Amino acid sequence: MIRDLTDAEARAALPCKWGAVPEGTVPAWVAEMDLAPPEPVTDAVAEAVRRGVAGYAPFGDGGIGAALAGFASRHWGWEVPPDAAVPTADVVSGIRLALEVLCPPGPVVVPLPCYPPFREVVALSGREPVWVRTDPDSPDAALDLAAVERALDAGARTVLLCNPHNPLGRVPRRGELEGLRDLAARYGARVVSDEIHGPLTLPGATFTPYLSVDPEGIAVTSVSKSFNTAGLHCAAVVALEADDRSRLWSVPTSQNHGYSPLGMIAATVAWTECDDWLASLVARLDDQRAVLSELLAEHLPLARTRPLEATYLAWLDLRAHGVDDPAAAALGHGVRLASGQLYEPGLAGHLRLNLATTPERLGLAVTRLAAALSP
Repeated sequence: MIRDLTDAEARAALPCKWGAVPEGTVPAWVAEMDLAPPEPVTDAVAEAVRRGVAGYAPFGDGGIGAALAGFASRHWGWEVPPDAAVPTADVVSGIRLALEVLCPPGPVVVPLPCYPPFREVVALSGREPVWVRTDPDSPDAALDLAAVERALDAGARTVLLCNPHNPLGRVPRRGELEGLRDLAARYGARVVSDEIHGPLTLPGATFTPYLSVDPEGIAVTSVSKSFNTAGLHCAAVVALEADDRSRLWSVPTSQNHGYSPLGMIAATVAWTECDDWLASLVARLDDQRAVLSELLAEHLPLARTRPLEATYLAWLDLRAHGVDDPAAAALGHGVRLASGQLYEPGLAGHLRLNLATTPERLGLAVTRLAAALSP
């Protein structure tokens, strides 16, 4: 059910990921999978193109709300209303929309390390960021709720949550989310939760949708990471309060645009017809994290990494090698990785590695990284 792309197919299908490196270099940096999307999705999109579906998106949600509701019920036991989803172009656009339309004035708490666009979108929305740092030596990498409370007490009124976390690959526990909910309620703040990686929770961990513990929160999600459809542009801002949805639907088109009818079709099909494909993907990623552990033990025994609980993005602590930017060093040895300094400016010795590829490419990535760090 899962089909690996050959190098030639991947270079044609993933022009950002593969086009950014010369031939012969393994690209393991940006969050795209070296896999063909599910056949039901590609078939539905191809058929839509044959019908001439190349115009503007329809009014309304195009069926994504009902599709997401069914998916959430089947996978997480979360009964979300089918009218709770408002379409937007992608998760970052959805976060910006939530900040501009739904969140109270005041600074925004951004946990570090973070997905780099988190920092950018806070600035674009005219907000001041308040950084809450995760200690690289912390054993569990949990969100520092005490630091969040200090930020809220000083005036912050929004918290950006990444659930599951990118780049740490960690799934917040329900109790942590409840603690965050209680803080938000105490200070009149709102939590905006990026849940794009929720379906990629791996065996041994449990994903809890934030809105299932805090109905006043805002979630943003998409099928793009789980089903490899980022270029089709469709995400959903999920709001349980009717007034929130009314405000989102009422914004000018120029403030919320860019989602496409093809993306809406892909999202609807992925969330309704591709459960078996997703199960196969999660099994593959589970195997890949085991392969990565073996490769690191053999070739980079000084590397530190927490158990990968979700996503296909491994966060490696390579400070023991004494190289400030191991990703930059690795590029000269034929593998492109994502520097840890992208996720936390000034953070030395870390990188993010994409393991959603073949075991052979993953092996090349690790052995070439090891060669780059050898004295």
